[in-house]
Amino acid sequence: MSFPRCSIIPPHVLQRLLAAEPGMRPAVEFTLRDSTQVRHRREVLATRWPGGHPPAGQGIITSPLQQRAAPTAPATDAVPAGVPAAATPRRSVHDAGHGTSLPGTLVRSEGEDPSGDVSVDEAYDGLGATWQLLADVYDRDSLDGRGLPLVATVHYARDYDNAFWDGRQMVFGDGDGVYFDRFTRSVDVVAHELAHGLTQYTAGLTYVGQPGALNESASDVWGSLVRQWVRGQTVDEADWLIGAELFTDRVQGVALRSMAAPGSAYDDPVLGRDPQPAHMDDYVVLPHDADNDNGGVHVNSGIPNKAFHLFATALGGHSWERAGQVWYDTMTTRGLVPRDVDFVRFADATLAAARRRYGDRAEGEEVTRALQAAWAGVGVPVG
Repeated sequence: MSFPRCSIIPPHVLQRLLAAEPGMRPAVEFTLRDSTQVRHRREVLATRWPGGHPPAGQGIITSPLQQRAAPTAPATDAVPAGVPAAATPRRSVHDAGHGTSLPGTLVRSEGEDPSGDVSVDEAYDGLGATWQLLADVYDRDSLDGRGLPLVATVHYARDYDNAFWDGRQMVFGDGDGVYFDRFTRSVDVVAHELAHGLTQYTAGLTYVGQPGALNESASDVWGSLVRQWVRGQTVDEADWLIGAELFTDRVQGVALRSMAAPGSAYDDPVLGRDPQPAHMDDYVVLPHDADNDNGGVHVNSGIPNKAFHLFATALGGHSWERAGQVWYDTMTTRGLVPRDVDFVRFADATLAAARRRYGDRAEGEEVTRALQAAWAGVGVPVG
């Protein structure tokens, strides 16, 4: 089963930029090609890998419907419980030198002092924050639960308007400097892309249609959790924005996405208007192909994003505690969600995870009531 590269900037934004800025055409065209056609040259496995290690690439599944219908691959080896006392993130950050060969030249390894390159050091810190949240809050040792080294490359290509997880490592562009700043600036973007790795090693959600939107939403959830955790914010103090530091002052917008108010993050003459819906009544039906964001995975993710926001704010306190725990349990409990899960089945799975974690006494009732109300608030029925 092949896994398309998961990137933070959706194709519709790049297509708008391409149409509006002829002078930026070479760089934007390359970003689009590199983001959507890379599956033809560097494929990685999307299913749960036995033992946590990928086999050789198996080629492209050309039909999204065939991909959706593929059965879930069983995990054969249990993930060790807990984080070893001496565990570290095992980070390495490389410099592509504006080329595209990965991983590039090693600049900073685990435990080394700051390099002085702001992109290198921001990537290093973002990798560490994501690892630390998983370790401290969810007792998980890296993305695979087995201490997977965290590898990142910065200064990828030239004027590259994206960041992505390619199945094995993180890659960050520097942005074009006109509309987008460097992609290491937002810790939630670093965490968002790393979280695609977490999904890859756990639920393995297919990257098309509703399971693809849930894949994107899960990454937004983890990105927001890391952002709030680093800042020590409660749910009421948080801004619930994804990519708030990416836009330059030229863009009329506050971020790439808003989990609190999907559809409101930007409204710009060049980049267009944030197309995310917040309710199933406004669900956007798109073809399941690369030109249409694999069925709108970056668009319809606004619906589960809003559900998580409603859930977390109803519970109060810190989002990474009870709300985050339910989402973590849902994604990591073996067999709870199939790879081709839709919104309704995912909502049911979150309810099952909440009941399993918190029981049916007072706290359990509070959590399940908040969860049911959150899904109802976005038009997704839940048992």
